[in-house]
Formats: sequence, structure tokens, C-alpha cells
Amino acid sequence: MFRNYIKTAFRSLLKNKGFTAINILGLALGLGACLLIVFYVADELSYDRYNTKSERIFRVNADLKLGENRKDYAVVMPPLAKTIVAEFPYVEDAVRLKNAYTMHVKKGDLNMIENKVAFADPSLFNVFTLPMINGDAKTALAEPNSVVLTESTAKRYFDKTDVVGKTMVINDNQNFKVTGVIKDVPQNSHFNFDFFLSMSTWADSRSNAWLRNDYSTYVLLKDATDAKKLAGSLDGFLLKMSGDQMKSEIGMSYADFEKSGSYFRLNLTSLTDIHLKSKRIGELGVNGTVQYVYIFSAIAIFILLIACINFMNLSTARSSNRAREVGVRKVLGSPRKYLIAQFLSESIMITFFATVIALVAAIAVLPLFNQLAGKDIAITTATLFWLIPVSVLIVLVVGSLAGSYPAFFLSAFQPIDVLKGKLSAGFKGGGLRSFLVVFQFGISVFLIIGTLVIKNQLNYIQTINLGFDRNQVLVIQNAYELNQSTKTFKEELKQLPGVTSATMTGFLPVSVNRRSTSIYFKDATLDQKKSIFPQSWEVDADWIPTLGMKMVEGRNFSKDRLSDSGAVIINEAAAEFLGYKNAFGQTLYNSLGGKVELTNTKKYEVIGVMKDFHFSSLHEKIEPVIIRLAENNGAVSLRVNTKDLPALMSQIKSKWATFSPVQMNFSFMDQDFDASYRSEQQVGTIFIIFTTLAIIIACLGLFGLAAYAAEQRTKEIGIRKVLGADVSAIVAMLSKDFVKLVAISIVVASPLAWYCMNLWLQDFVYRIEVQWWVVAVAGLSAIVIAVATVSFQSLKAALANPVDSLKNE
Repeated sequence: MFRNYIKTAFRSLLKNKGFTAINILGLALGLGACLLIVFYVADELSYDRYNTKSERIFRVNADLKLGENRKDYAVVMPPLAKTIVAEFPYVEDAVRLKNAYTMHVKKGDLNMIENKVAFADPSLFNVFTLPMINGDAKTALAEPNSVVLTESTAKRYFDKTDVVGKTMVINDNQNFKVTGVIKDVPQNSHFNFDFFLSMSTWADSRSNAWLRNDYSTYVLLKDATDAKKLAGSLDGFLLKMSGDQMKSEIGMSYADFEKSGSYFRLNLTSLTDIHLKSKRIGELGVNGTVQYVYIFSAIAIFILLIACINFMNLSTARSSNRAREVGVRKVLGSPRKYLIAQFLSESIMITFFATVIALVAAIAVLPLFNQLAGKDIAITTATLFWLIPVSVLIVLVVGSLAGSYPAFFLSAFQPIDVLKGKLSAGFKGGGLRSFLVVFQFGISVFLIIGTLVIKNQLNYIQTINLGFDRNQVLVIQNAYELNQSTKTFKEELKQLPGVTSATMTGFLPVSVNRRSTSIYFKDATLDQKKSIFPQSWEVDADWIPTLGMKMVEGRNFSKDRLSDSGAVIINEAAAEFLGYKNAFGQTLYNSLGGKVELTNTKKYEVIGVMKDFHFSSLHEKIEPVIIRLAENNGAVSLRVNTKDLPALMSQIKSKWATFSPVQMNFSFMDQDFDASYRSEQQVGTIFIIFTTLAIIIACLGLFGLAAYAAEQRTKEIGIRKVLGADVSAIVAMLSKDFVKLVAISIVVASPLAWYCMNLWLQDFVYRIEVQWWVVAVAGLSAIVIAVATVSFQSLKAALANPVDSLKNE
């Protein structure tokens, strides 16, 4: 019997090649798009789950509120890791990581710039699953000046992995012994380092300071259920450990500190939540956003629904062609359950072919998708382990769901009505079919509006006035390599033709170099309620003009005024925070070494207020910034103005070579800015692609419905043409039913899309407003797409010879 179902289904599908092709193509596009989204979502959700103990690993965070200042840190105090293991018996182990940012490593005669370097405790390999290829995981990072390399890094420096005992020269004068080689840290990790240096090498790691945050700290619990217990005990633990230092440094007890409206608290974040749900100060990498996981999951469901709706629409629209078949089968005694099985077999067969095509297509375009999404997704044995069963499940579930309504609808025909010709045919009379068209085009309108809003927001990010001019600024990032010669190097570069100005500092709007550890007070009372906890940056007198910043009050630093060493410039946000209407000439008191008392502060005069500038994501409000005149050789930035940039770059590199054998590491500021928003750009591109696919799938269904509607009205069209109806009138007659349905979908979907996109925009502090024209453009686009799709079939029917139409009938 089953074999007969398959044979009959195959013949039926071949008999109606056009509808079969549309169904298979629509489902294949839908399933292929869904598979790519599933790969993306699965990759996002897989972060840090490669750790076999991931459910028991938690990061300790710190939240600080000082007066009206609040900071949320992903880093905590130096001694916390060791102490928390001793204090809580259900904490099995703890490990600290400290990002070392950039170091240079000797390879032969070359100094290689390395950006993925971290200091780590010996317990690293007990907490995280980082399999050791060579070396002893228990002792690899126990001794000072030890280093563990990843597999690819060992091959890059030594062309092999058996390198335990080898010596590496880091930062010119530090010899590190290679004590282990581990497999590369998986891409789906919230940190990705190539070098792990022993924490004992870093002298500050032995600090007993409990009032500052510097180290990413992770605890491994003996049981995941102990997390709530630990979280509830952290405040008391912090009070116990930091109480004496708080009295000494701040001059008040912890209770008085909280009574003043301030607080210093610890909390936990599950390891598997870090990538999607954490955006704190001091993150070890660029994290994702759980919103995008929800958005793309919804798009996958929408696309699959559209594809299934197409199948249901086309199958029920073709009911008249199958009606006689059903009638004859029933007269000959075929039970309804056999008819249902027959139609479900056809549906499952179509889904099977579509799934095979979708799998092949998804795997084929995966490299391109990786490039667009910034991913490194690969089809591995583990992927196939779940992909094959899921594909089989898709064939059965989607095939059954998409074919269920047509199967039950067609099998319910009464033979007497069929044979008497009493059944309505074609597009008319299909209430459910009309609802489904409205539903799928409603989804299309929703996605069009979403695409336009996302595109406009991303364009706004690219064109917003940032408060500084990022164009034509060259940033030499490893200027610290020149040590005391950095200032001389900068001054020599200023003399080059094509260099209009230069500044020496590592504190730039597009860099990761940040400092917010200085507390400034509005007056000598050192009252926390009159304090500010700003970004505190060290710059030179050329910083503001080189970056194209504007002063709104006062003046810039002057290197000819010795008194400017005791002066500061603040941004508008800082002036507003401090309540200054006229900030020029005001005095700020800066606590030194963290100890808040009048004898341990320095007075600074405010000599100017600069216009606010963006140095963090547009998701965040501009923070208060205080800059002071001091030497910092983290980077040298040049504003260039030349038509022959290659020649200028050659001169700059030549100058660099006279000062250092290390390779010069540089970038352009506009590229650095774009890189910080690359994830949003990638999401926008993917959103546009999947929206386009959804519209194409919807149009395929509409195309098939229009073709069938025209076929069912062949006699009517012939009579109208004989009676004098012109082509435009017939096209309008055949198109109006579809246009009405699309118009309804616009009315239904637009308010929902408006609400959802406004909700998405709330994640950006600086954002666009959803304009009325976005809805108008989306609605007009949907109507134009629908009319263009339907008109092809309508024109074909309207241009047909009426004689042939009437003879056919």
C-alpha cells in the first residue's frame, strides 16, 4: 500500500510540474534560510559550552555606586579568587585572567606584535576545558615567567607543538619558558587568547587591595545549585574583607557608605550567559546580543510559516483539479483515511525534495554566510549528528503540517457534489486561503519595515556627529615601543609634508584604553554626593586640535603654560553632572592613590569645557570625561592631508625604523570606528538578505495562486474579451482581489512592526525615530511587489486568444 502511495504521489507531482516546482522551490528557500539561521543561533547559544564544567562556572562581577556615579564591572579585586575558595567550602576552585593587551614577541630577528595575551592563574586548566597537548596542566603556570601557547601559536613560532622547555623573549627583555601547549581556544568562547602568561609574573597580582577592580575572576562550584547561596553571601563577604580598607581609604564604615546612597557589591554571571547577556566594563571580548538571537529565531519561524502557507494555498487552490479524482475514488470505495494518506504522501515527498535541496544549498553558501555574519561556523561530525535527525524530523513535521489542511480538505469532498460540479473552484470562495495570503504578506510587510528601520539606524551610526573628526587620522598603535623616544618621533612626524598635526596619547575615542579610577570632588568637603567618577584621560596639548574636537567654553591646554599641569578640561556631560553652568575657573579635588582625605588630594583648575564626543557604543550615554595634561605614549595619532598617501606612509615607516626594529602597527581611525560597529552592520546585512528571501517565497506563492486563478477564469476572460473588454480591464479584474488582501496585510502588520522596531531602538541611547514614510514605503513596496507578481499571469491570460479559451471550455 505504501509503495502505491509513493508511486501515485510521484505521478501526480509530475503531472503538475509547474505547481510542483513552485512548491519545492518555495519550501527549499524557506528551509535553506531556516537552516542558516539555525546555524547562526546555535553558534551564538553555544558560547563557552565547550567547557565540560560550564554549568558550575560563574564569573564574579562588581557594581559600584559612588554618589550619583554608577559603574558595572566584569572585573573584581586582586585577592578575591584566593580568598573566596578559602571562605566558602562549596567553591571548588577559582581562577583569574588579566588581559595584557599588546606585547611583542621575538621570532628570530623580528619582533611580532601580539594582541591576544593574558596573565592566568595555575588553576586555569582545572576551571576551563583547555586540553593540553604537551606539558603538565597542574604545574604549567605555577612558576613565574612561564607561558602556555595555543597549538596554532606554537606552530607559528616553532613550526611544531613539541616545544615545552623552549624560551621566548617577550617585550625585549623578559625570558619566558614554554611550559605547555594547548589546543586552540574555540571560537565560541568569550575570551580568545594565544598566550597565557603565569599570573605570578605580574607583581600586582599579589596585591591585597579590596577597593579596586582589575581581574576577571571565575569560580568553579562543587554544585551548580550553590550559585544562589554564594550570590546571597557575597555582600557579607565583601563587607568582611574590605571593611578595614574602606575605613582607611574612604574614612567611613561600609554601613555609613551605604547610608550616603553609595554601594559596592558583588554578583555572579553564569559562564554561558556572558556572551549574550553581559555588557560590563572590562569584558575580555566583544560580546553578542541576545536580542539578535530572538530576532533571527522569529525570522526563521516566519520564513518557514510563509513557505508552509504557500504549500497550503496552492494545494487548496488546485482543489477543483483533484475533485473529480477524489469523487471517482470514493465511488469506487476508497476510504477517506486512504485519501488522506495519499495527499500526505505527496506533501511529504515535496518536503523531502525541498529539504535535500535546502541542505545542499545551505552547506554550499555557508562560507559566504560566515563572511557576512563574521562567523566561523563549520559542518562537523557533531553538526551532522543533530542535523540528519533534525532534517528527517523537518520532512515529517513540515510535510505533515503543510499538507494536513489540503489532505483533510480534499478528502472531505462528497462524490455526488463533485460529479454534479457543485464545488466552487479556484481563488474565489477560499476564506482560509485569503487569510493565509494576508498572514504571509503581513510578515513580509513587517520584515520590510524592520529592514528599513535597521538600515536607517545603521546609517545614522555612520553619519552621526561624533564630536570628533575620524577621517584622515592615522593611529600608530604601538608607539609605546619607542619608550622615551616617542615624543621625539611625534615631533619629527609633524615636520613631514602631508602631516597637519600630531598627538601622543593612548587615550582615543576609538581605542580600548580607558581609565575611570579617579574620583573628583566638587569642593574641599570631599562629599560623595558632590563627587564624580569620570573617564580620566592623559593627553597632550595637540590632542583636541588633531582630533577635530570643539571647545564650548574656556581654552585648550598650552604647552607653554607650566600652570596647565594643574589644570583639567571637562566635557559637557561632566559639566552637567557637576551642575556647572559656567565651569571655567572652577576647582576640582582629585583623590590620590584611592585615599579620600583632604591631605591626600590634588587641586585642579577647570580651564575649559569641550563638546561631548562619543567614545563608547551608541547603545550607551556619553559618560563624563576629564582630561589633564600629561605624557602618555600609548599611541601617536596623525592628521594627514595628502594626495599621495603611499609615499607619506613610506616616510612614516622609515622614520619609525630609525627608532625601533619592531614592526609599526597602525590603522586609520575611521576604520577602527567602523570595526566597533561591525556586528551591527553584519546583523543589518543578514536581516536584509533574509527579508528578501521571505518576500521571494511569498511572491512564489502569490505567483502560483495568480496562475491558478487565471486558469480557473479562462472562460470568463474569453467572454469578456469577446464583449469588448480591453487588456487593462482584465488585468485589473484579476489583480484587485490580491491587492485587497495585500492592503489588509499592510493595515494589520504596520502597527505591530512600528511597536516592535521602537522596542528594538530602545537599546540605543542615540537613535532615530521611526518615520511615517518608512511604513508608507514598506506598504507601497508590498503592493508593487504583489502587483508585479500577479500582473505577469494576468497579462498572459488577458492576451490569450478568446477563441482558444472558449474552445478549451
